[in-house]
Amino acid sequence: MAKNRRIFILLTYSGSLLSKCINIYTKEPYTHVSIALDINLKELYSFGRINPYNPIYAGFVKEDIINGTYARFPETRCRVYSLKVNEIQYKRLQKEINKFKINKDKYGYNLLGLFGVIFNIPIERRYNYFCSQFVATLLNNSGIILFQKPLALVSPRDFRKCKELNLLYEGRLKRYKDNLKKLNKAI
Repeated sequence: MAKNRRIFILLTYSGSLLSKCINIYTKEPYTHVSIALDINLKELYSFGRINPYNPIYAGFVKEDIINGTYARFPETRCRVYSLKVNEIQYKRLQKEINKFKINKDKYGYNLLGLFGVIFNIPIERRYNYFCSQFVATLLNNSGIILFQKPLALVSPRDFRKCKELNLLYEGRLKRYKDNLKKLNKAI
């Protein structure tokens, strides 16, 4: 029998200009989604700012919860969820992430896709994703089906409402590491 693994979904609200705009429109507490392969969030990936000081230059990024963009927004609020997956799904997910790592210069941010979400029209652009579309696509391509809608319409709200995800932590992102011992015992 295949061994079970855990992956982690991070929802955040940084207070950046883009997150404020998304928050005003959606009225949702979280505006960004990332995926991690470890509870420490060391292997954390999403689509967002490539340069912490330039919100326009965006694409596939390996995020860092201490440095980079999150260091610019120390009051970032977050939720961390865990999701049980089997070994095959976990290996597929690693492969999918590696495809993005190897070809990271090909990828851009699907800003147009955000407008598609507003009008409920999925806008898919080759090599372009927004954060929640990226995480949903990774999961889907790994055999982890959480959403019954076009992946280009998946939003942070969909992750927040997803019954399959197990909430581990809610609070300030900068305090997450302080809770790791307790969280490791909880899973």
